[in-house]
Amino acid sequence: MSRCRAAILISGSGSNLQAFIDQVAEGRLDLDIAIVLSNHPDAFGLQRAHNASISTVCIQHADYADRESFDRAMAASLDEHKIDLLILAGFMRILSPWFVRHYEGRILNIHPALLPAYPGLNTHQRVLDAGDQWHGSSVHFVTEELDGGPLVMQGRLPVTPGQSAADLAARVQAVEHQIYPKAAALYANGSLVFRSGRAWLDDEELTQAMQLTFS
Repeated sequence: MSRCRAAILISGSGSNLQAFIDQVAEGRLDLDIAIVLSNHPDAFGLQRAHNASISTVCIQHADYADRESFDRAMAASLDEHKIDLLILAGFMRILSPWFVRHYEGRILNIHPALLPAYPGLNTHQRVLDAGDQWHGSSVHFVTEELDGGPLVMQGRLPVTPGQSAADLAARVQAVEHQIYPKAAALYANGSLVFRSGRAWLDDEELTQAMQLTFS
């Protein structure tokens, strides 16, 4: 079986990208990061990719008239690399229905909340404001519903009383760096698939996310 070829899409610093780079380099993740794509030329994640000798491409969304034309330009570039899996790692663009259909079942995203709770932005402050005891992050397949695709894996941690949203965000990000490569590894080895709008693991439907608990 040929090695899974992945594209990692970023918009900023690329801390999740670095987690993937490190695990591949250490032999803990059997994945070929074929390309890193950003919509911002100054994204620090592009430098992380250069440092790891990974090919990069920058396609700026501002150069295109609408979302779909930008997405079609991205797809044209990605398809040249024969990509098996797209990993959204802080890619701050809502994907068009055309793009999601083009790569149906091949896009993973990570969201900083225990979905279905808190889709959208500002999740850490919203969790604190609600007084929740648990917070975390969710890996899911991407569908046309924003943050609504079938869940794959979640990492949760207890909310520490009195901590700031920034401190909570840093703790959640550390969880992301562990669970996101784990989920991608399951896809890369063929255990995890998207079928009939649902996530399946070893031919059994995932009716709820695999959950890992962190301190």
